[in-house]
Amino acid sequence: MEENTKKQFIKIRGACENNLKQLDVDIPRNEFVVLTGLSGSGKSSLAFETIYAEGQRRYMESLSSYARQFLGQMEKPNVESIEGLPPAISIDQKSTNRNPRSTVGTVTEIYDYFRLLYARIGIPHCPKCGRVISKQTVDQMVDQIMSLPERTKIQLLAPVVRGRKGRHEKVLERAKKSGYVRVIIDGNLYELSEDIALDKNIKHTIEIVVDRLVVKPGIEKRLTDSVENVLNLAEGLLIVDTMDGNFLSFSQSFSCPDCQISMDEIEPRSFSFNNPFGACPSCYGLGYKMEFDEQLMIPDPSLSIAEGAIVVLGWQSCTDKGSYTRAILDALAREYNFSLDTPFQDYPKKIHDIIIHGTDGKKVKVYYTGQRGSGVYDVAFEGLIKNVERRYRETASDSIKQEYETFMRVTPCQTCHGQRLKQTSLAVTVGDKNIAEVTSLSIEKLTRFLEELTLTDQQMLIGKQVLKEIRARVGFLMDVGLDYLTLSRATGTLSGGEAQRIRLATQIGSGLVGVAYILDEPSIGLHQRDNDKLLNTLKHLRDLGNTLIVVEHDEDTMRAADCVVDIGPGAGEHGGELVAIGTAEEIMKNEKSITGAYLSGRVKIPVPKVRRKPTGWMKVLGAKEHNLKNINVAFPLGVMTCVTGVSGSGKSSLVNEILYKRLARDLNHARLIPGEHRGIEGEELLDKVIDIDQSPIGRTPRSNPATYTGVFDQIRDLFAATQDAKAKGYKKGRFSFNVKGGRCEACGGDGIIKIEMHFLPDVYVPCEVCRGKRYNRETLEVKYKGKSIYDVLNMTVEEAVEFFRPVPSICRKLEALNDVGLSYIRLGQPSTTLSGGEAQRIKLASELGKRSTGKTIYILDEPTTGLHFADVHKLVEILQRLSEGGNTVVVIEHNLDVIKTADYIIDIGPEGGDRGGTVIAKGTPEEVAKNPASYTGKYVAKYL
Repeated sequence: MEENTKKQFIKIRGACENNLKQLDVDIPRNEFVVLTGLSGSGKSSLAFETIYAEGQRRYMESLSSYARQFLGQMEKPNVESIEGLPPAISIDQKSTNRNPRSTVGTVTEIYDYFRLLYARIGIPHCPKCGRVISKQTVDQMVDQIMSLPERTKIQLLAPVVRGRKGRHEKVLERAKKSGYVRVIIDGNLYELSEDIALDKNIKHTIEIVVDRLVVKPGIEKRLTDSVENVLNLAEGLLIVDTMDGNFLSFSQSFSCPDCQISMDEIEPRSFSFNNPFGACPSCYGLGYKMEFDEQLMIPDPSLSIAEGAIVVLGWQSCTDKGSYTRAILDALAREYNFSLDTPFQDYPKKIHDIIIHGTDGKKVKVYYTGQRGSGVYDVAFEGLIKNVERRYRETASDSIKQEYETFMRVTPCQTCHGQRLKQTSLAVTVGDKNIAEVTSLSIEKLTRFLEELTLTDQQMLIGKQVLKEIRARVGFLMDVGLDYLTLSRATGTLSGGEAQRIRLATQIGSGLVGVAYILDEPSIGLHQRDNDKLLNTLKHLRDLGNTLIVVEHDEDTMRAADCVVDIGPGAGEHGGELVAIGTAEEIMKNEKSITGAYLSGRVKIPVPKVRRKPTGWMKVLGAKEHNLKNINVAFPLGVMTCVTGVSGSGKSSLVNEILYKRLARDLNHARLIPGEHRGIEGEELLDKVIDIDQSPIGRTPRSNPATYTGVFDQIRDLFAATQDAKAKGYKKGRFSFNVKGGRCEACGGDGIIKIEMHFLPDVYVPCEVCRGKRYNRETLEVKYKGKSIYDVLNMTVEEAVEFFRPVPSICRKLEALNDVGLSYIRLGQPSTTLSGGEAQRIKLASELGKRSTGKTIYILDEPTTGLHFADVHKLVEILQRLSEGGNTVVVIEHNLDVIKTADYIIDIGPEGGDRGGTVIAKGTPEEVAKNPASYTGKYVAKYL
């Protein structure tokens, strides 16, 4: 760009979405811009709900009205004007596909190219015997026969019957009539003029001798005619007997001459597991099946059946002597001589199999007394698994089906062993690997495989273009730091940051120019070490000529950006204004900017003076889940532990899959199957496990911070205890907007009414009866200290803390919300409007508000997502408070401000994927910083 052309801007005037206050800002175009500010200050409202929504809406407006009706209507954001807006593409964390059929390969479209590659240059093999199958034309067959040494004697055989029982008189009769003289049956030569009697109970192979020749120049015409005759007789097959015990097989279609398996024409759809032509017929291309699992139906085999070992639905009644299920088990016990008081694990295998898999059709006499009197029934018991499967199939209730599904686990499909495709598709190879093997290589190994791939000249000609595309796209995945993923990985199992970086890689592949890309914290789940890779990718997108607007709290990203927009100064009601705009250096000089204060180091998150000593240890033994290399890990109790390591090193496998699921199963009696490990020691020192993640606290507008933390119950009790309420006879249910009685019936307690408009977006209008207050007039007349229940729900947390100061039980819960930095949210704010970071802090607050037993373990997975430096500061203080009462906190984290304040670090690595899965450093942050093998140590050292 030459100096004289003036900089172009996206000019935003009067943005008022959510909490933005008439915001005016000029965002430079074709630059890398970071939006930052406290959690809840209005960054996302500006980036997604204003800029992206308007860009999207203007594009849709340009389509015909016919096309628009399929796309649904876009709301016009609450903004006066936006000028200079390029088309916008948003890459956020929510939009990943959770469909089990969606994989990394299909999302990036690399798999589509692989399907094309395999269909065009793949070499088909027989799925049974593994020999290469090729289809040939008559000319190719003739050329191959002519290439035999000269003077070789050959006979051309037509295999008309292959391994079929019967006398086959008609076949022989037909051959005789057609003028053929000799026939080979089961390896013996017969003349057709003989009387041939075959045993009809033995499988026979019959080959008609069509022609006998000596290979020499000049026989081509006769050979061609004979070959055509053979192919007509034997439906496209030909066997050439070279008279020295060797046979050459030829086929006109893809079929194995030995196994009689024929393959259809190979097309790209033969390799799609979402298409009936390619999908494995047993699991329909999912690669796994949901099956009832004995471990979930009988979680504690040390109990006996009479003590309630069987917990699966429908069989819980078997502890009751009068139930039908007990009558069946009694009958089995009588017939097979076992006692229902024996612990389940002590039964011999035969008895165990009868209970689980049934009596194999044998009937037992069941004595049962029901409402209609008693009787003796002959019942062939089908086994627990079959019985529950049948109940699952036959029930019409969705909620019961879901309840049953908690006793099922996902097992790999027996037919395709999780490879999702038909056997014939898996038998096609390129470079000696089938498509399932290639997609299960990590991206890094795949890069090497593609580099070392050797093909024939013809294969190269056909596949050159496709390979070029594949190599480029795989390269982009390497660039965004995802070298440890495999293409077969389901997208539902990716973290928000990984999914976003995959979409980034796809966007680079499309090579668009002049677009505004809007990203939401792409650095989530990225180790500091890989940040540079991500930043280079973002700069590359900018250099192509695109505008990048990134909502981000990461220090490196801000320093690398061309322009930083700081929104604040506070959060919620106190935010929504432009605090500062400029480069990172300019923001640091700005006194008003909190971001600047942390960036410049004027304000720091303090490193604790002393690291606390653990009160005990809990050991996970022999962890093998995913890429963990059979490791033993000791977690200190009573302190805060950070589990760190590069992306894909195995942190989540260890903490979420093994530690959390095992503790949840044993302490909270949750129905979960933990990841693969040998055992766990020291769990008797804990009494419950709590997982605090960033999932929404409620999916409906009826859920709000007051209901979630339980403070609303206590507030309703207060209202029910007032003089007014007692005089009118109101109980606490009168003050709930979810049940009839106190709520406004016109809007059902929602406060708003949805009016459906065809061709236009749904309009939400305040209910005209209650004017959006959710309650009817009588209820609102009840006042506590001069405020109605609606006024209380409309208070912000900081107002409510003052208002309820005299009521300690309510005040304690509200102060917890205040302490986690949510002073600005309203008690009745619908939880659908909360950000991920806010939802997580409400969960933390409801934990802080409870009385602690000192034996709880809290597990947090990247709690700093969506948090600004100032919010991280608060979070660190909360985590320290949680672990002060003797509780244990285990955090998976990449944020160095959290890592430096931990009492203990477990660093897993050294790399991601197959090269991870071992503990490379453990100890206090100071000890880990001295460890040369640890990447985390190298980065954390600068902060200590």
